[in-house]
Amino acid sequence: MERFHSISVDTERLNGGLLMSFKALGKVSHADYMAIKAVIDSALRAAAGQQIRVLVDVTEFEGWELHAAWDDVALAQRHSHDFYKIAVLGNSRWQKLAAMVGNWFVDGESRYFEDKAHALSWLQSE
Repeated sequence: MERFHSISVDTERLNGGLLMSFKALGKVSHADYMAIKAVIDSALRAAAGQQIRVLVDVTEFEGWELHAAWDDVALAQRHSHDFYKIAVLGNSRWQKLAAMVGNWFVDGESRYFEDKAHALSWLQSE
């Protein structure tokens, strides 16, 4: 039986900038990245020059298929200068480590959280 997997994207205005929320479910595939690529690119073009804050919820994330892992690195490289703050919401040691490694690929400040309210509070702070 195939397990459910996806990446969802949501955008909203926040403090004169943009808050992008991502939620990864299951083992993410290349097709999942292809489904959200246009949404991400469009939102970032529309928010050019604004502070972009990101909430990445990986609490139900189980990993990547090989091609999807490369998609994740490419996404981070393509948008490495676009993000002001990134909050990674997780619930395991490997997710915390992955968030720390991901910090090497982006210019903005990145932090790991296990509580969504704390993550959102930090994202909203200046």
